[in-house]
Amino acid sequence: MAAERLLPPGQREVRKWPRLDLGIVPRFDPKEWDLRVDGSVDKPVRFTYDEFLRLPSAKVVSPFHCVTGWTTFDNEWAGVTMREVAERAQIHSTARFATFRCGDGYTTSHPLNVLYDSDVLLTYQWDGKPLPIEHGGPVRLLVPKRYAYKSAKWVRAVTFTDEEELGYWEVRGYSNTADPLTEDRYSF
Repeated sequence: MAAERLLPPGQREVRKWPRLDLGIVPRFDPKEWDLRVDGSVDKPVRFTYDEFLRLPSAKVVSPFHCVTGWTTFDNEWAGVTMREVAERAQIHSTARFATFRCGDGYTTSHPLNVLYDSDVLLTYQWDGKPLPIEHGGPVRLLVPKRYAYKSAKWVRAVTFTDEEELGYWEVRGYSNTADPLTEDRYSF
């Protein structure tokens, strides 16, 4: 299950995964944590942590690209596909996007055609261990074909929408598509 090792332009490979965030690391209590799925859906869903871990899971090996210029390769992830989450909530046929709301106030969004890629997960495991809190655990969005600011940490809600909502970095001038292979870093 080896992933392609293509280093995008403007990136350098690092061995240790740096930590970057907004300066707020939410606390995690598995008895209190939940994930809400709502918006343009027929069946809003709320998963407890234990319920989420019992959903069908997938494994992915992928690189991880930060907009600040570093890349790590061969990251092994386990989690739940976005297609699985969408099917549980029975999203409306008009839904085209999903916005992710996080425990630190962060938001980002993606079109569903990006989220339905087989390598996109709501991940809870990294390299065979629970995803560390400092790297977005207990649950982080993983979108390997985008810069890491599109892989939101500490996800607490997924809202399916008919219209796109720009997230935290996107309203500050970062690209909403964030493709590392084309160095699509900024929207200006």
